[in-house]
Amino acid sequence: MSVSTAAVDPSLCAPLPVLGADVTVPLVTGGEVTYAALDYAASAPALRRVWDDVAAYAPYYGSVHRGAGYLSQLSTDLFESSRAAVAEFLGCREGDQVVFTRSTTDSLNLLAAVLPADCRVFVFETEHHASLLPWGDSRVTCLDAPRTPAQAVATLERALADREPYGPALVCVTGASNVTGELWPVRELAAAAHAHGARIVLDAAQLAPHHPVDIAELDVDWVAFSGHKLYAPFGSGVLAGRSDWLLEAEPYLAGGGASRSVTRRADGGVDVQWHTTAARHEAGSPNVIGVYAIASACRALTEAGFPALVARERALVDRVRAGLAEVPEVRVLSLFGDDAPRVGVISFVVDGWNSSHFAAALSAEYGIGVRDGLFCAHPLVRTLLGGEPREPGECGAPEAGPGEKSLNAIRVSFGAGTPDEHIDRFLGAVRELVGDGARWTYRTEDGRCVPDRGAAQV
Repeated sequence: MSVSTAAVDPSLCAPLPVLGADVTVPLVTGGEVTYAALDYAASAPALRRVWDDVAAYAPYYGSVHRGAGYLSQLSTDLFESSRAAVAEFLGCREGDQVVFTRSTTDSLNLLAAVLPADCRVFVFETEHHASLLPWGDSRVTCLDAPRTPAQAVATLERALADREPYGPALVCVTGASNVTGELWPVRELAAAAHAHGARIVLDAAQLAPHHPVDIAELDVDWVAFSGHKLYAPFGSGVLAGRSDWLLEAEPYLAGGGASRSVTRRADGGVDVQWHTTAARHEAGSPNVIGVYAIASACRALTEAGFPALVARERALVDRVRAGLAEVPEVRVLSLFGDDAPRVGVISFVVDGWNSSHFAAALSAEYGIGVRDGLFCAHPLVRTLLGGEPREPGECGAPEAGPGEKSLNAIRVSFGAGTPDEHIDRFLGAVRELVGDGARWTYRTEDGRCVPDRGAAQV
C-alpha cells in the first residue's frame, strides 16, 4: 500500500477545509479558544465540500427507486451514481457489488450474516470490536498480536494450514490500527489467505480516510468502511466486493426494497423473489443523503490527490512523534516499532497521570479534543499496556502507581483537515501538563474526569 510522495513538498500542502474550523470553546481558566479537533479516528469533521454538495441537493430530496415523480427519479439517479463513485474510489473489479450500510460495524455484521454455515473466521486480537465481534464464538479463531508485519503473515499462514476440517474460511484484518495507526501488510495477508483457500475482508475504516484503497491491487475480497470517518458523518457505510456469498444468502434485512416480487400462496403463506443486486441487502428506505455524502467525500479526496494528503499527514505524524519523544514521561504505544509506516493515529500513556484526567485537562484548559480509554479495541490495548482490566482510581490520582501497569491510554488522531496550529498546541499542552500539572481541579462523575466547577483554580 505504498504511495509515492517523492515529488510532494508537505510544507506546500494546505489542510482541506472542514466544518467546525472556526468553532470556539470556553476554557475553565477563562476565555475561549478555537477548538482543536484531534479525535479523527472516532469521527472526522465533515469536509466543507461534502457539506456544500449535500446542501445543494437537499431541496431536491425525494424517495428512491420506483417513484414516478421528478425528484424521486433525480434522487434515484444520484443514489446509483453515488454507488458508481464509491466503486471507482475503491477500484472495484467487474462483478463486485457496493452495498450501502449504516457503518463499518453494520457492514461486517452483514458479511457475517451471509457466510456459509461451515465457514471459519480468523481474526487477530488486535482488531477493533467491529471486526472482532460480529462472527460468533463458535466459528472464530482469534490469533495472537504479532510484533512485526512478517510475523502477522506467518501466524495467519500457520492458522489456515492447521484448520480442520478444511472448508470455507474468512480472514478479517484492519488496514490501519485504530490504536497505533500502524499500517498492516494487507496485500501479503491477502496472498496468504488465498493460497490457503480462504477469503479476506479489509476493515478500511481507519485506512480509507488517509490512504488510497484499491480492492483489485490489494486483492482483497471485500472492503468495509464508514462515512463518518471519511469526512462525511451522516450515518452511512459501505461493504464492497465479491457478490457470490451476498447473492446466495438470505437478505440481511427482509422488507421493501430487497424484494423483487411477493405473492400470496393459497395456503396463506407468502412467496418472495429477492433482488439479485446490491438491493438484496438494502431493505427499507435508504439514507440517500448519507450515501451522497460518502460519494462526495470520495470525489473530494481523489481530486485533492492522495500523494499530497499522505505527504502532509506523514509530516504531521513525524512532528507529533518527535514532540512526544521529547517528554520522558510519555510512552507511545506500538506493535511494529518506531519505523513502521502509520496514519495519523497515535496512542500513548503518561507516567503519573490518569488517562481520563489528562484528556479532560487537554479539553478544559487548552480546548483540545482527544480520546481516552480502550478505543473499542480492548484486547489490543491491554496487550500493549501489559495489564489486565481493573477499576480506575479517583480522578486526579495516578492511574498506575510505581511498578504498576496503566489501565487506559490517550489517543490523538488527525487527518486532511488538521491545521499545523492544532498539532503545535497539543504538543505544547502535553509539555505543560507533564511539567507543571493541571491548573484546575477535577472530580470523577459517572466514571469520567470532569472539571470541578465549584473549585478554585489550582
